[in-house]
Amino acid sequence: MTRRIAFVTGGAGFIGSNIVARLAEDPSLDVVVCDRLREADLGKWRNIAKHPIGDFVAPEAMFDWLEKRWRDVELVVHMAAVSSTTEPDADKIIHSNFTLSRDLFRWCADRQRRFVYASSAATYGAGEQGFADDDSYEALSRLRPLNTYGWSKALFDAFAARQAARDYAPPQWVGLKFFNVYGPNEEHKHAMKSVASQIWPKVREGHAVQLFKSYRADVPDGGQKRDFVYVRDAADVTRWLYENPQVNGVYNLGSGQARSFEDMARQVFAAAGKNAQIEYTPMPPAIRDKYQYFTEARMERLMQAGYPKPMTPLEEGIADYVGTYLSQPDPYR
Repeated sequence: MTRRIAFVTGGAGFIGSNIVARLAEDPSLDVVVCDRLREADLGKWRNIAKHPIGDFVAPEAMFDWLEKRWRDVELVVHMAAVSSTTEPDADKIIHSNFTLSRDLFRWCADRQRRFVYASSAATYGAGEQGFADDDSYEALSRLRPLNTYGWSKALFDAFAARQAARDYAPPQWVGLKFFNVYGPNEEHKHAMKSVASQIWPKVREGHAVQLFKSYRADVPDGGQKRDFVYVRDAADVTRWLYENPQVNGVYNLGSGQARSFEDMARQVFAAAGKNAQIEYTPMPPAIRDKYQYFTEARMERLMQAGYPKPMTPLEEGIADYVGTYLSQPDPYR
């Protein structure tokens, strides 16, 4: 019997582990995780502990492992990245988010293996050009991200589009521009966790939570808006892409509806059965001039490509996240 492998980089991370969980539901598919687990007590290993995986590969051994088993690899899902928007080392960011992605893209093109990777809504910068996921090289090149992380992701999107235009691309290549993802398995992310996860301990104890003040006259405190997308949708879209190899390009992955941080906080309180208590705290000066006040994914292209499921509304996603995970002794998917 032929072995079928889905190779997931960053597979023990937040989005990656949810993708692993979804792909591992198929008993005919070997899901191989490539990641670093680091400190045992941070619990990153717990993100994948409930799912059968075909192998575990250290990042430095990745290309050796792939070379030996490339005939069995059907799909590479590249979720590994430096995802901190405040990471000070630009060389570290560009190596992880561009150079490694470029090398994997070329490996998949040479071996004719399929490739799905994580892009980001951070590529849109302040959103002055809107949030339409036009993946022509010209449109991708016009985007002006606000930080090094967003730039590194935009750089790779443009690279992939240019390579595809030159017919040097994997047989399937898809970039997913993740908006503000929340859901289980983000415990290890500390300051980079979603607002829902960060405020949960205070909500659980019935204490007030802090949101940023606004520094724009037309936006109230807590009224800054994001497109919050449940991680279950990210995993479902990836599974659908595995089943639909004809889909190619760069696509938004959000809910399609901007909601305020206050909406998010109130939903967490409601899911916990508590009265909302929200206070507003000054935004750190270091991020004030680079802060996005509004993001909203245009989701038409993914739907036109055939994705059949509606995205999870915030109310439903938060109710599931709190009820099934955050409020449980074992909060991992």
